[in-house]
Amino acid sequence: MNGQLTRSRSDRMIAGVCGGLARYFNIDPVIVRLAFVLAVFAGGMSPLIYVILWIVMPEEGAVQPAQALPEHPRPVEEWKYDPYTGEPVNRYSGEQKP
Repeated sequence: MNGQLTRSRSDRMIAGVCGGLARYFNIDPVIVRLAFVLAVFAGGMSPLIYVILWIVMPEEGAVQPAQALPEHPRPVEEWKYDPYTGEPVNRYSGEQKP
């Protein structure tokens, strides 16, 4: 499986839901489209499911990758005491003083 479930921009017939599902599960989009069509004849719920997925799934470019954590306000080089133990820290080697 791929990382995120998003609607496809490049492989779409209507809204890109089947293309996004196919990319997520790493299968051919035609198989997903056929499954939706066969589900219409079997039970009739697939158009409703398709519309719900259309609303719920974000479009491919709309999802931003996770941002890295911001820089710490006080870099480690400026620490005088270890934040976990409270012991003094040697600035030059990064080791604690005995």
